[in-house]
Amino acid sequence: MAASAHLTVVGLGGSMAKVSRSRAALVSALQGAAGAGAETELLDIRELNLPMYNPDDDAPTEAAMRLIESCHAADGMLWASPMYQGTISGALKNALDWLHLLRDRDPPFLHDKVIGLVSAAGGTQGLQAINTMEFSVRALRGWAVPYVVPVAGAARVFDPDGQVREPAIALQLKTLGMEVVRVTEKFSSNGSLHRQAECEQAAERVATAG
Repeated sequence: MAASAHLTVVGLGGSMAKVSRSRAALVSALQGAAGAGAETELLDIRELNLPMYNPDDDAPTEAAMRLIESCHAADGMLWASPMYQGTISGALKNALDWLHLLRDRDPPFLHDKVIGLVSAAGGTQGLQAINTMEFSVRALRGWAVPYVVPVAGAARVFDPDGQVREPAIALQLKTLGMEVVRVTEKFSSNGSLHRQAECEQAAERVATAG
């Protein structure tokens, strides 16, 4: 999709674990975005090693600046988190807290950015982490693609090296990445589009990938 070559999709997530299933899922989704013609960048939570966000001392470190600038410059995003205690990881939440420094940009926060959501859970309740991320997307003024990928039973889906070994899940993840590119391209080319309607149509088109 040559028309997407100017778009950049940034993946944010993973975990502090050396072998992270949510990171592997994020990489697969980014591959889908790259296959659709977008430039991609991975912001690996473990590698970023961000300090805790402190609103009383929020001068950004080099790592925080990379996070903030990459997210602000992105056309679209993919977020991925493990599910810990029924919600997203503290490390991802901390990264999202650092994005509060985008409040003074024009436009502020992640205004009108299209964001795809992925979670990896050991049990069957991965959608809880997705729901938490969706609240954050809205708070940051982005648009969540309604087709989401909550990977349940992650120990079965990923091999010991963290690679996706179930073709159906790999397809879902790559489809999500492709959808982020497609919807982002629509938003970029026509500012008059009704964002919510476009997202709902995207969900209908990719439902068969599940």
